[in-house]
Amino acid sequence: MKTEKPGKVPIDQHSRMHEYAKEFRKFATPAEKVLWENLSRRKIGGYKFRRQHPIGPFITDFCCPELKLVIEVDGAIHQSRQEFDESRSLWLNEKGYTVIRFSNEQVLENTKTTIIEITNMIKSLSDGKLPKSLPD
Repeated sequence: MKTEKPGKVPIDQHSRMHEYAKEFRKFATPAEKVLWENLSRRKIGGYKFRRQHPIGPFITDFCCPELKLVIEVDGAIHQSRQEFDESRSLWLNEKGYTVIRFSNEQVLENTKTTIIEITNMIKSLSDGKLPKSLPD
């Protein structure tokens, strides 16, 4: 096994995860596209989000490294992988990340409500230290 990077992921696996993430970005779901349009270019509070961002052995849908906030958008397949998703969220929580999940339907049918929930989580995690004002 090669030298390890921070987070204890072997370098060869770390490189592979970045390649997978790059591929995943090419195939965003409609819900991920809608959410990315609202998260990209520091639109919420001035915080930078990354999409299909590798953390350890996982690739997250969206991540704000500064706040250690992970946002997951779950499609129908996630109903059959709830145990895996729970263990993944637990692992991320143990690494200091807050994980929030939305269904594809919630993002597509209630985009404004989804963004309000994300905004409220950002307010909670930032302790009022906002680079830019948040929408009400």
